Amino acid sequence: MKTILLIEDNDFIRENTAEILELAGYAVHTAENGKIGVEQALATKPDLVICDIMMPVLDGYGVLHIFNQNPQLAGVPFIFLTAKTERTDLRRGMELGADDYLTKPFDETELLSAITGRLNRFQHLKPDYDLQGEGLNEFLDDARSVGNLESLSADRKVQTVRKKQEIYAEDDEPTRLYFVKSGRVKTIKTTSAGKELITGIYQAGEFFGYLPLLEHTKYTDSAVAVDDSALVYIPKADFMQLVLRNPDVSQHFIRLLAGHVAEREQLLLGMAYNSIRRRVADTLLRMQEQAGPEPDALIQLSRDDMAAVVGTAPESLIRTLSEFKQSGLIEMSTKGIRVLQPEKLRRSNW
Repeated sequence: MKTILLIEDNDFIRENTAEILELAGYAVHTAENGKIGVEQALATKPDLVICDIMMPVLDGYGVLHIFNQNPQLAGVPFIFLTAKTERTDLRRGMELGADDYLTKPFDETELLSAITGRLNRFQHLKPDYDLQGEGLNEFLDDARSVGNLESLSADRKVQTVRKKQEIYAEDDEPTRLYFVKSGRVKTIKTTSAGKELITGIYQAGEFFGYLPLLEHTKYTDSAVAVDDSALVYIPKADFMQLVLRNPDVSQHFIRLLAGHVAEREQLLLGMAYNSIRRRVADTLLRMQEQAGPEPDALIQLSRDDMAAVVGTAPESLIRTLSEFKQSGLIEMSTKGIRVLQPEKLRRSNW
């Protein structure tokens, strides 16, 4: 039995819609706002989400953003409910990765047809793939099968890239999609004054270099290996076939690839409005999560690179790190940085 999560703040619509879904044979979980809906989804992952847009506490856009960012929830088919029909609302929802839209009021047939269509489209693809294991090959094989493609990256030879080696440069024409098999890669934007800003750090199991392929533009940043790394190259022609030949595959793949976009926007906003201490704290917390769930996981990044992520001078970064160390919030050694009190670091307001 498929499980549907229904997030709707209107009691009448929520109860009646839930009744229709239950009569149709679905297991239904309901929530009266986005925050409760996300909590329920984390407790029990649904097969599909039906979500209102205009809600208190956390609106539908916020719910979808959290789903896209959370590896546990990314890829779940998502249908928006809304009484608003303006083109900007429709476009914003689809840009965020919504799979379908229903405008209230809707009838029973319209609702059930949308659900059946979404579930049937996504049943050929797993909701997520272990991209740090053999998930890349599994995903591409499934995508090739669903998309009925004759050939998709038949030669997936792993390419070795040395530390500090440039992978592509700003203004280059994009020719392929990149997948990190091992190691780390940073993307860099250089200002007119020659200052470097790191726009992303990609590690094992992540794709990069995809936005110029989707936008048909040149690279707006450069990519450099942080460590000795192993990369898989997916030719542009294969990638575009995958995206364009089958809408089901393209939605899944684009959602998988676009997970860093909203995070990058938040980083830029933080650089514009937050203090250096707040930015350093946020960067440490984010890197601690990327380093792994173990309490002794180390953040291993040069001070110059960390300063470029924060958007400050290395001297300012080092001074702030020293202050955090003196306060007992972090531990520093030649091997890296360890966050000792993440909650205190997160709740602090400087």
